Amino acid sequence: MATMDLTTCIVSLFLLVLGHIVVEARIPGVYTGGAWQTAHATFYGQHDAPNTMGGACGYDDSLSLGNAANTAALSTALFNNGLSCGACFEIKCKDVPQWCLPGNPSITITGTNFCPPNYALPNDNGGWCNPPLSHFDLAYPIFLKIAKYEAGIVPISFRRVPCHKQGGIRFRMDGMNYFKLVLISNVAGAGDIIKVWIKGSKTDWMAMSRNWGQKWQFNADLTGQSISFRVKTSDRRKSTSWNIVPSNWRFGQTFSGKNFRV
Repeated sequence: MATMDLTTCIVSLFLLVLGHIVVEARIPGVYTGGAWQTAHATFYGQHDAPNTMGGACGYDDSLSLGNAANTAALSTALFNNGLSCGACFEIKCKDVPQWCLPGNPSITITGTNFCPPNYALPNDNGGWCNPPLSHFDLAYPIFLKIAKYEAGIVPISFRRVPCHKQGGIRFRMDGMNYFKLVLISNVAGAGDIIKVWIKGSKTDWMAMSRNWGQKWQFNADLTGQSISFRVKTSDRRKSTSWNIVPSNWRFGQTFSGKNFRV
């Protein structure tokens, strides 16, 4: 009986370890996106999209971070407390021929900001970003690629798609002394980061915490050390950028790491 119990324990332990290995194994393929859904879209800003500067995702200058003017502020339902920052969406105008451009062309945008609710207005008359509505407030130039200016608001179809970015993932070193923030941008594939680790040349891997948007925080003193990053996106894929930050790094500098395949 004791031998049988010991055998059962060993088998259970083996299965547990095996399961852990399977979970942590490399995920094959690339991010493929999601199914089509319905929502509405409005626009903000002017021709040069000046309002792409700043925002709730921490992208101080979205135009210089690889997003061009193809950006949108996301309603509460889509923003997901900042977890959707960096995610990419394909959008098409639908069902209103008088406002949709001929041929119903599609656009691809990156979520870079938050469209706050306006509870003083009804959901169907000004409170477009109120929960539980899915809504995109598009940069003015990109809105004009799917609909006419006079429309103001149009019904759309949208779906998550892989993000196609030029170059590597960008890591900008912000903060001071023992309080350090890293802004992470230009992420290909799923685009939205759910976890980040950092490693100094003299330390083990350390989990970072999300401060807000895509600004991630660590408190360790890594002065004089080269730095590596590991990023995990919502599809559970990981990308590791080894020693991309040299030991003589300074606050305000941006470094490019390994991006995801698309």
